[in-house]
Amino acid sequence: MTAPARQRHGSAALLTLARTRRDAFLRDLAELVGIDSGSYSPRGVNKVAGWTGRRLKRLGFSVERIRPAVSGGRQFGDILVARRRGSLTEAEGGARILLAAHMDTVFEDGTAAQRPFEVAGRLAHGPGVSDDKGGLLAGLTALEILDEAGIDEYAELTLLATPDEEIGSPVSRPHTEAVARGVDFAFALECARENGDVVTARKGVADFRLTVTGRAAHAGIEPERGANAALTAAHLVVRLQELNGRWEGVTINVGVVRAGTRSNIVCSEAQLAVEVRAASGTAIAAVRAAIEEAAARPCVDGTTVAVEQLDMCPPMEETPASGRLYEQARRIGADLGIELGRCSTGGVGDANLISGAGVPVLDGLGPVGGADHSPLEWLDIHTVPERTALLASMVATLGDRRGH
Repeated sequence: MTAPARQRHGSAALLTLARTRRDAFLRDLAELVGIDSGSYSPRGVNKVAGWTGRRLKRLGFSVERIRPAVSGGRQFGDILVARRRGSLTEAEGGARILLAAHMDTVFEDGTAAQRPFEVAGRLAHGPGVSDDKGGLLAGLTALEILDEAGIDEYAELTLLATPDEEIGSPVSRPHTEAVARGVDFAFALECARENGDVVTARKGVADFRLTVTGRAAHAGIEPERGANAALTAAHLVVRLQELNGRWEGVTINVGVVRAGTRSNIVCSEAQLAVEVRAASGTAIAAVRAAIEEAAARPCVDGTTVAVEQLDMCPPMEETPASGRLYEQARRIGADLGIELGRCSTGGVGDANLISGAGVPVLDGLGPVGGADHSPLEWLDIHTVPERTALLASMVATLGDRRGH
């Protein structure tokens, strides 16, 4: 009987394979960072998708490119979904594992030429080097290591690469949720935090629009006949901002206020754009109830307030299953010489959507990086072999559930 992959190829062996790829990793990273692939640059995103797809096809993955629908009058880059069947069926104990990364950056076309890839000491710099081209490449490298080691004891591996994560995944969200359904485990390839922590929880985000309706009147001749929507809106801003601190870890921000058309007209309509971030769906529901309560009691007679929830990105909540994923990663990390901590963050990503589909997910499985979305963005190249081996070891260990 053939020994399980986790016995034939330990973490140390995978680390040795990862170290042999360090120079190739840097060459590939320079090529990826040299491609402008902002969220609104479909040509650049598709260039990254083509580059990624060719690598995956060489590993025996079937690669699908999905052209998303136009959203808001804009065309976005393709969604890439690559799959490879393993040697185990699910009935035999094989797991379905998802690796998720994104191909878009926050930078405009021309940034790659203005700030080309460079290595200074142990740090690599360039647009998207950490968020998320370093993570995407770490995922591809881990898959190559597994292939070279002959590790295929899993039911299916899927790599998902999205074109619009940096703007909230407006076109890829339904595809991400569909891919995630039925998956046993998921690893999101955002880079590790600056201190090396992986991410076990992310806040969810809900966006609300409050529309205040009043009554117009001449502000100089008969202001008493009006009902000032702007005044109601102003009081609502104060009430909503005062909700901060009521629930631990919950933030409420009135980010946009619009009211009125002319100074000599009593304002008849106003709008507030409100963002809520919280670590649990229960907390977001509690904030919505508080917003609706405030809206039901406008301070100006004759005004009314309508509340709409425009969008909801579910929180990535830490669960017992995701906690076990972290503990497995921590044990493997110790074998590799990594003291692996964990953290939660207020930022959202595709891991939120995967978690919302009911899948245990661990985020921050890329190399260590930082200063994302800024000209100082960096990736610690010395962490690449260990973090790549960690990811490969997680797949090798969890892909075969016999004996777990």
